[in-house]
Order: sequence, then structure tokens, then C-alpha cells
Amino acid sequence: MDYLGFSLRNQLFVAPMAGVTDRPFRQLCKKMGAALAVSEMVTSNSLLYGSTKTLRRANHEGETAPIAVQIAGADPKMMAEAARHNVGGGAQIIDVNMGCPAKKICNVMAGSALLKNEPLVARILEAVTSAVPDTPVTLKIRTGWDCQSKNALSILKIAENAGVRALAIHGRTRAQQYHGEAEYDTIRAVKAEARIPIIANGDIDSPEKAREVLDFTGADALMIGRAAQGRPWLFSEIEHFLNTGEHLPPRSVTEIHSILSAHLEALYSFYGNETGLRVARKHISWYTRGLSGSAGFRYAVNRLPTLQAQRQAINDFFFALSLKGSDTNEGLRSAAA
Repeated sequence: MDYLGFSLRNQLFVAPMAGVTDRPFRQLCKKMGAALAVSEMVTSNSLLYGSTKTLRRANHEGETAPIAVQIAGADPKMMAEAARHNVGGGAQIIDVNMGCPAKKICNVMAGSALLKNEPLVARILEAVTSAVPDTPVTLKIRTGWDCQSKNALSILKIAENAGVRALAIHGRTRAQQYHGEAEYDTIRAVKAEARIPIIANGDIDSPEKAREVLDFTGADALMIGRAAQGRPWLFSEIEHFLNTGEHLPPRSVTEIHSILSAHLEALYSFYGNETGLRVARKHISWYTRGLSGSAGFRYAVNRLPTLQAQRQAINDFFFALSLKGSDTNEGLRSAAA
């Protein structure tokens, strides 16, 4: 797929997720079939550029191109400076966040709260595209603020006029947060009017759903977020299905153990021992969902104080599964986990 001047292996993108799409996760998803991964949102407040959190989010060492960085804020001048700053740090694509529904973001009129102020949307996008004229600028939005004010089509026109090069749309309003089901009629309507690539996002959690959303919306690409948590191989499953119409075999317990262990080591190296231990807990929880006995295991592992204890608990858990003969597809079926 040709996307903004980059030759991509497919049309599958990793959605930016705060606290999730750090460098280790992005690299893993790319290794397992994603063509592009957008960073966690980086603040536009220059006073925080030197903070540990912002420096980590801006760390792209060893990451395969294209490097896509999402910036968040509500002040056009600050957003323009953030774009320049991140391009200077290696960003090859700047993505503007107007889709985050989190209260702490919307309360400062950033993220999806901006959808209520179309003139400000225009000023921000014009400022960012002017600040980095040689770098593609993309935009991520929701369908609108609430069901009575879906304005994705209006935002599309504003974005195109400002020089935005691609638009990702999550099929929910800000008011919906992540409740209910994503709808794709709005994405389809936007795609029908668009002169730029449209990326569909929301509830894409299987190869069949990916095919369905592409066919219905006509979108140029898909963006996958929560469904890839603890299941980064979803990208290779979808890629294979879209190319062949056939399914890859489900991952065995041994394969899940291997992928999880490598992911955790990358987290420990990236964050350091203390923070790495804490960050690893949510990933362990996601990877072990549905495995026999995982509920009790997750409760125990979240209370372990050292990396060594965490590693050993994971090895013991997966070894016990293999002794039970669970290293088969059948071992993934425990709904009671």
C-alpha cells in the first residue's frame, strides 16, 4: 500500500493508545503484521518536553519507518511548535489528536472536545500543516461529540482545506466513550466525499470484521486498538485472511508464552526495573485472558514485587498449562478464566 509517500506492507495500522502504544508495543505489532503504528499522544506543552514520560513517548530508537507521532493540545501555536519539535526528533508523520474521549483531555478542550469548536479545529490544523510543510499531517477524530452532533463530514472538509493528508475515524461519538457498538455509516459517508485516505477504526477484532468494515466503508486502511492488547498477532491473522481468504491456526499456549516473555523483556529494558514491573502487569493480564486458571494467576502476579518473581510466575503458569496438555487450541477455550 502506498500511504503518504511510504510503501507499506498492508493497510493495517495500530491505533494510538495512551499507556499502551509505547515503543516496545509498536515494534512488536509491526513485527507481527502491522504496517504502521502511531505513538501515544505527546503533549504540546513545551514545559513538559523534558519530563520522563514525554521523553519516553518521543523515543523511537530502532523503530522501523514510518515514524508516526501523535500530538495533543488545544492551542494552535503550541501545536505548531509540538509538530516542529517532534519532526526534529525524527517523526515522519504528525498525527493530530481530536479523538481521545478521556475526561482529563476533554476538560482542557483537547482531544475529541475540539469537535465542538470547528473554527478552532481549522486554526489548529492550519497551524500544524504550516509548521511542518514537508511532513505529512494526519488527523484522528470521532464521528462527533454526541449522536445529535455528528460532524465528521464537516471536519473532513476543514481538514482537507488545511492540507491534512489522511483522516482516521473512530466509529463512536465522544459521548459514547467505548460503550455500545461502533457504527460505520458515518465512515462510509465520509469516504464517499473524501479526497484523502480514510482509515476506519472501532471494534475491529477479527479477520472477518476487518473484511466486513473494509467492504462496507470503502476505507483505505483499518486502525486497530484495544483488540490487539495481549493479541498483537491479530495483525498477521487479518493480513493473511485478507490476502488468502483463509485463517491462520490459533496461537498455541507455547507461542503465547514466547511472545509475552519477549514483550516483557522489552518493557523491562525500555522502562527500567521498577516502572517496567508495573507496566508489565496489564500486558500479562491481557495475554492470559481466556487461559485456564488465569483469573487466580493474574491476582497473584499483580502483587509480585520483583522482575525475577514476575518472570518465574509466568514461566510456572505456562509450564503448568503444558503439563495439563493445554498446549493446543483447546487450551485457549477456558471461559471461566
